[in-house]
Amino acid sequence: RSCENAPRDKEGAVVAVTLIGKSNGVGLARDLRLLADVLEQCGCRVQVHTAQRADGRRRRSLIVQTLARARGWLRRQRARPARPASAAPLHVNLMLEHIWPQFLHTADLNIVVPNPEWFDARDRRLLAGVDGVWAKTRHTQVLFGQLGRPTTLIGFDGEDRHLAEGARERSFLHLAGKSRMKGTEHLLRVWERHPEWPTLILVCHLEGGFEVPAAANIRWYRDYLADDTLKELQNRSRFHLCLSEAEGGGHYIVEALSIGAVTLILDAAPMNELVQPERGVLLNCSRQGGQHLADTFGFDDAALEGAVARALALPQAQLLRMGAAARSWFLDNRHGFPKRI
Repeated sequence: RSCENAPRDKEGAVVAVTLIGKSNGVGLARDLRLLADVLEQCGCRVQVHTAQRADGRRRRSLIVQTLARARGWLRRQRARPARPASAAPLHVNLMLEHIWPQFLHTADLNIVVPNPEWFDARDRRLLAGVDGVWAKTRHTQVLFGQLGRPTTLIGFDGEDRHLAEGARERSFLHLAGKSRMKGTEHLLRVWERHPEWPTLILVCHLEGGFEVPAAANIRWYRDYLADDTLKELQNRSRFHLCLSEAEGGGHYIVEALSIGAVTLILDAAPMNELVQPERGVLLNCSRQGGQHLADTFGFDDAALEGAVARALALPQAQLLRMGAAARSWFLDNRHGFPKRI
């Protein structure tokens, strides 16, 4: 379902939730859809406000921010009256990635679900005006706990991309999408130097910035694929290369686990929260810098070469065990997500 099919109504709900966030066609759109679905499972009345350019301009407006901070200060000075049982549903704003100051005064409670690498200085200035933080990862929980806000670990869910039928190939999939933070350029440089390696399947929609080598063992899908085609590609490859510099939630990592792929990731938080050695291969990495609240990480050539060699050396029985462990983690996480919400 599209998250634009809002508002949704649930008669008799005691909690009404307005989800507020951008819908970028990829991760954020999935966030909105998954949260809307699970909140409805929890009995909430849900509507979705998909932020447009005008909302972004208002979020950046100093006037709007100053007014929101003043309202927040006044709100904190007043004791909240007890809510009678017959009162209208408790209204909660659930804000994704950013704090949207123009909406803070419209709800009884304001909760932010941040991605630390995109939580900018404007959001930091408004943080005292929210009632709590829902963290997708333990790493995020620690970061925002240090900033003094009540923080609850919810984890997150992802789409189940598993196909029961079809043989796995000893190929490597790198699903970069539109992101420039997945180590794609470095990966391609190293892969080009190893014609003996299996096929690297690259799904990347970036315009410009780097060239894809004309190597026999690199296959590039630059156009947007039909969902069935993409799912078939995901399930065909035994190995998934998810080399994120930083992550808020990591949809493509969770999707790789749902398939039962052997996932290669950087051994850094929060990526290594999702992939442990029993269900993937971890690359040595080092801190390269920072983006807003997040550290960013990178890998050197030897780290990637060593990880690929370890993956290719795994016997079939161990590959199957790791794939089963990945799938089991995904299903357990999915089962627990509504309870955590």
